[in-house]
Amino acid sequence: MIVNNQNDPVFSKQVIELLTVANEFCLFTQKVDEYSKSDIITYYRRIIPLLYLKGSLIQDVTPENPDANERFVLEEDWEALFNIVRNKLYPNDHFWVCADPHNEDTEAEKSSIAECIADCYQDMKDFVMLYQKNLKDARENAVHEVYMNFTNHWGPALTKALYALHILHSENS
Repeated sequence: MIVNNQNDPVFSKQVIELLTVANEFCLFTQKVDEYSKSDIITYYRRIIPLLYLKGSLIQDVTPENPDANERFVLEEDWEALFNIVRNKLYPNDHFWVCADPHNEDTEAEKSSIAECIADCYQDMKDFVMLYQKNLKDARENAVHEVYMNFTNHWGPALTKALYALHILHSENS
């Protein structure tokens, strides 16, 4: 059992705030099939900037026991969520993005809001589930993984999705 130590970075204000926003994101996303296309666009346009901000404030924690890391969202779960979001946003799920805006020879690539949301959900759900284990090793790994994945995975996915959702909202307003 862990004692809440205010000096422990695993219990920092930034981690708790990200955990709160990530949990809200996951709760909505798990029930995304119950919402209208308009409600989905509105919700994600509002929570994505907050999720990104909270993720950008996280400091890395070096886990004492890296073997305590776990993943919870299975490939089948990811694919089911992807399909639900894609179908809800049809025919507006796909958009074009420049992979490297600093290289003028880079061609645009087709991307998907549903893929971005499913990728982010996977990382957020894994973070929330691992952090909820009442073990110091699990929480250290949860914070470390969410920090590392922000830079390489869910941070970029959110920025792409937000742009596409912004355009989609503007076109439908």
